[in-house]
Formats: sequence, C-alpha cells, structure tokens
Amino acid sequence: MTTVTRDFHFDRHDEKAKTRQLLEQEWLLTNGLGGYASGTVCGALTRRYHGLLIAAFPSPLGRMVMLNRLTEAIRFPDGSTVRFGGDQREGGRLDFEGIDYLTGFRLEDGLPVWRYKIQGSVIEKQLVMVHKQNTVHLIYRLVSGEQKVRLKLQPYLQFRPHDASVDQVVDDPYMFTAVQNRYQISTGSHSPQLRLVINGGRGNFTLEEKQSTDIFYDVENARGYDALGTLWTAGYFAVDLAAEQDAALTASTESWETLAALPPEAALAMERERRRLLLAAADPKARQGLAAELVLATDQFIITPAGRHKDSVRAHAMGDEVCTVIAGYHWFTDWGRDTMISLEGLTLATGRHMEAGWILRTFAHYVRNGLIPNLFPEGHNDGLYHTADASLWFFHAVNRYLSHTGDDATLQMIMPQLQQIIDKHLSGTSFGIGVDPSDGLLRQGAEGYQLTWMDAKVGDWVVTPRRGKAVELNALWYNALRLMQQWTEQDDPAYSRQLGSFAEQTCRSFNSRFWYPEGGYLYDLVDGEQGDDDACRPNQLFAISLDHPVLDREKWSPVLETVRKRLLTPVGLRTLAPGHPDYKPTYHGDLRARDAAYHQGTVWPWLIGTFIDSWLKLYPDQVPTAHSFLDGLARQMNHQCIGSISEIFDAEKPYLPKGCIAQAWSVAEMLRCWLKTAP
Repeated sequence: MTTVTRDFHFDRHDEKAKTRQLLEQEWLLTNGLGGYASGTVCGALTRRYHGLLIAAFPSPLGRMVMLNRLTEAIRFPDGSTVRFGGDQREGGRLDFEGIDYLTGFRLEDGLPVWRYKIQGSVIEKQLVMVHKQNTVHLIYRLVSGEQKVRLKLQPYLQFRPHDASVDQVVDDPYMFTAVQNRYQISTGSHSPQLRLVINGGRGNFTLEEKQSTDIFYDVENARGYDALGTLWTAGYFAVDLAAEQDAALTASTESWETLAALPPEAALAMERERRRLLLAAADPKARQGLAAELVLATDQFIITPAGRHKDSVRAHAMGDEVCTVIAGYHWFTDWGRDTMISLEGLTLATGRHMEAGWILRTFAHYVRNGLIPNLFPEGHNDGLYHTADASLWFFHAVNRYLSHTGDDATLQMIMPQLQQIIDKHLSGTSFGIGVDPSDGLLRQGAEGYQLTWMDAKVGDWVVTPRRGKAVELNALWYNALRLMQQWTEQDDPAYSRQLGSFAEQTCRSFNSRFWYPEGGYLYDLVDGEQGDDDACRPNQLFAISLDHPVLDREKWSPVLETVRKRLLTPVGLRTLAPGHPDYKPTYHGDLRARDAAYHQGTVWPWLIGTFIDSWLKLYPDQVPTAHSFLDGLARQMNHQCIGSISEIFDAEKPYLPKGCIAQAWSVAEMLRCWLKTAP
C-alpha cells in the first residue's frame, strides 16, 4: 500500500506571509491514550497545549505537559554553528532562526516530517508517538550535504496540567538524575518522571541549567488568557548525525525496560505498519487520497482512557477493552453526544467494528437514571450527566452499528440500558427531561444548565438555554421510539406496540406544533420560557435526516431549501441565520465574547452530515451535487490543523477556522459523507 502524503505548501516569496503561515498552521500526533504532541509548523509555542509530549495519566492527574520544546542547532565540520529552533518572546518578537531554514513540511501516513536546508546540508526531522504509550521519538536524518554533523538538542519543559495557565509555577524544584545514557527529571516523589535518552551516533549530555522567562504564547494572548510563561532546562544533548546513521531523542514517562524494548527506528516501523493496517481495514473507497487522510485523522480520536479500565470490571468480564472518543484536541475529553454522533464515521466507515462495539458497551456501562454521560471531566473516572440528547443519540449509534455488523448479541447485552433510557424518559428523569403526557413531546430544562448540543455557558449565563421542547430532541426521541419498537417486536410484542403508540402521538404533535407557517420551516423550540422560538437554526434538519424522520414528507422541501439559502456555507451550516438580533458573524475575543458567538451564527462543519443526508432523501439522484457540498471542507485540511478539520468556522467569508484544531465529529461526518457520495 502506498504512503499517504500531504505536503504543506507555504509562501516562499513573501517572508512575512511565510512567517504568518508557519505560526498559524498546526500539527497533531496522538497516542491512543488521550495523550498527544502538537505545535505550530515552525515550532514556536503559541498555545498552552503545545508540546512534544503531553502525557495521559490515570485520575487524578489527567493529561500533563512533560516536554514543551527543543532548541535545535547544527555544528558543521568547519566549526560554524546554526540554530534552527526558537520561540516567540514577550510582545510577539520572534527569536526564531528556524523559519529561515525550513523548506518543507509534510505528513507521511499522518506522521509529521520537517525538512531544513542549512548551509547546503538537508536535514529531516520526524516525530512518532508509540501507540498506547506516553513516549515520543524525534528522529533526525541527514539527507544530503556533509557526511557528518554535530546535532545539539536542548529540552525545555514546564510540568503542568495541559490546560493550566502558562504562568503556573511548579511547587517543588526540578530534580535531574543521570545514570550512563539514561536521564530523568521529576519534581518530587509523587510526580510523574520524564525519561530522556539519546540514540544514534556518539552522544553525550552537558549540564547547563537555565530558564527562559519570557516565552510568549500568541494564541493564549488572543483568547484573553495569561500569555507569558517560563521554561526550564537541565542542559543539552549533543550527538553525531551521519549520512548513514540517524539520531533520535526519546522522551517518555514509561519505564526504562519499556523503552529498551522498542528503540526509535523499530517504533517508527511499527507505527507505520499500524497505520497501513488501519487503511487496509477501511472501506475500499477510503484507502487512498483524501479519504485515506481522513481515516488516519479519525484514529486520533479513538482512545483507551489512561486508567479508566480499572473501573470497569464488567468490561473485562465481557472481554472488552474500555474504549471511548476524545471529542476534540486540544482541550476536550470524551463526550457522550460527540461519541455517538461520530461513531459511524470514526469506526464503522473505517472497518473498526470491534472498537465500535467496545465504545457502545462502555457507555452502556455508565447509564444512570436513563442517561448516558455528557462527558468525563479531565482527570476523573465519573461522568457528568447534564445532557438531554446524548442518550437519544445512543440509539442512533446502536442502529448504525447494527446495520454494519448485524451484532444482535450486543443489542441483547445492552437492551436493559436501552429500555431504562426509554422508560425514564417516559416517566421523567433528571434536569426536567421527560415526556409531556398531553402531547407526547419531550421537554427538558433546569435552571443554570445547558442540556442540548448548543451548550455555551459563561459563569451563570446560559447563552442558548433552549428550555422547553427542542426540535432536534423530539426528532431524536421519535427515532429512538421507532428503533426500540423494531428491536422489541419479536421478544416483547406488547411493549413494542406500546412504543409504537407513543411514537404516533409524538409524530402527530410534532407536525402540528413545530411547523412555522409564516417562515416555511420549523420552530427551533416550542413551549419555551418565551413561548415558541422561530429562530432559523439547523436543528430542524434532524426531523428529516434521521433513519425514522418525524416530519411529514411534504414539508421536507421547504425546510431544506430554507436551510440551504440561509444557513449553508462552504464549510458547514451556520447555527443561526443572518438577520437575527443575536447573530454573530465571527468567533473571536475573550471567553465571554467567544461563547456569545459559539451557537449564534458560528459554522459547525459536523452539521454538513445532516444536510447531505436530508438532501439525498429528497434528491436521491443528485449524488454529485451532494458531494460538491464537501469541497470547501476538503480545502480546509491544509488550514489550522494540517490533515484534520477544525471544530468551528466564522459565519462569514473568509470562513476562518476557529475553536479546537481537530474535532471528532467534524472529521467523522466529513469521512462518512465523502464515502456516501463518492463516485
């Protein structure tokens, strides 16, 4: 199978444009535990989340920055030395020669590779993380030029939780120990230990402790957070880099025995093979080109949470591995809603059926009071349940899983949890979630909570509360009733008929209550705190796109046409139509300003999935047109996070990417729809 390569092309004629590109474009590498490495293409730190090793630890530690960056330099045989790493300093000043020498950046099977040309010599650097380990290898290769040079690598670090402020100071001093070629850094007996080892040509370490106190994090500054941080180093490694011999620096929190068992070149070969097997298992249409890149991008989000497997005796009894989905990088954890929406694109389109089953059975294990968790907070094993739609998306995910696998055993295994969800919604559960017996519609709402996917909240301010009967919740509720009716028809026909009766009531009430005749589309909310909400939002499309659409067919066309005219953009759907008093065209500023725009116009690419599903239901012969709706997102894979798709975009041209640099449901829905509409 050929290598899947994405070359990032930057401006080679305009130095200012090149610098801006290399500072703005980012890369991401993950380890299957929730840990990752990430940074800008040029290597400057602009986010608190940037680092070469962000390790994932069991509760209560969570993810921690263990190695922030390296300063890199080459000494040539004539004695001259050139530095090709650096930083932004206070005020945004660049102290960074690396931009001058960087001639190329690419992803090879999703693994980042840099190419530098320095005084006639060409040097490549490649990063690889070991799957299911907190280990990163930085492998350097002398491609051409001098036969041998001396490579100097100086590791800088700031041990802290990955979402902690960059100005955080460690409580205890750094402790550095060295035994032969093994180097270790910690901050106390109970802290994680960073292990460093140099591999390759003749190498040594020089003790040179110092601090850089004015590291400037540009994106943190733009987002309204503390932007000046301090990094510490114990000294630097020096190693010969020869034409016939690579050199590598390994950073890890694993044991020395684990590191010795898998040296850098073997780790790289193993990871390349793992990625080739991922492509081989995927849908045949997803084994080359952009679809193959998306398959590799989906792998970033499927994880075994560090330490959480210890909490699930039931999982071990079933022979399962606890498996879940990181909703987005860098700051999201595993969210129930995002997982269920993403499941088909992340696992079923990619041939990872076993992991899909693990994910569903894992979440079934955590059902409480008829709800699956909304999210698992960083460093915790217990979930939070404040969501009204995640449990209903669970039914959708199970149905898509069954359609791909026919795994009736899993359905029977989780049937008690599915029935609990239905029954608790009928009788009423937490946060005011329950069916109104007068009309069969699902209502939800509790003071101070944001229970739908439009969940922005700043302090006590719930930006889009939507308390009442939300349009997509009732579409999902009807879909869940019809699916459960189908699944229980043989084993419990009386219960199945009862569910069918509930579904018919819901359908009648939905079509009577949600149609907004003056606008020719659906209310976003009925029986809300302010009455019925006629804001034009994309949530109405789920009444068409789900497997069991609740909306009468004669209303599909006006709804879809309204969404196409008012909400569709090249990168997804706006969350609110222009012209509404609350509409925000851009997502920028501090946290309050950003959250005020989060669902008030901002474009979400994952919503292109419901638009394309609705389009193909109405126009099944217009598949090429449906495919064309993905063109804008395809072009975005060279922006923000190279090889992935961002969480959100501005609502107006030029539709700049914002939010998380790589989002599970953005990638999953893009891949699912790409395969669904591919020629």
